[in-house]
Amino acid sequence: MALLDNDKDVLPLSSIAELLSAKVRTLKMYEEKCLLPPKEVEGSKKLYSINDVKLIAFVHYLASVRKINANGIKYILEMLHSNMDEANRNEFLTKVETKLESLSGKDVSDIEMI
Repeated sequence: MALLDNDKDVLPLSSIAELLSAKVRTLKMYEEKCLLPPKEVEGSKKLYSINDVKLIAFVHYLASVRKINANGIKYILEMLHSNMDEANRNEFLTKVETKLESLSGKDVSDIEMI
């Protein structure tokens, strides 16, 4: 069995929306506001990597649960990219992903209480 390449662009926004229980339109809105990693169009769709999904999940959490606006999210992402090297950023996003997985079965009101 081949090892997975977490940086290979393989997932369209529709699949990511399904993974995050989000609407495709919501993710496209994030894309329009430049909150998602920039991607070239491959064929007829933009594709994202597994590592991109972690970042997209973080953006979705900040917007939908924490109610942070686009400018605030851009600032947070800028801080992540300018103050962390790639290894530390991936470690941080993995920790966030673990936290989000533990919250996934709860209502938004329950999450905000934490």
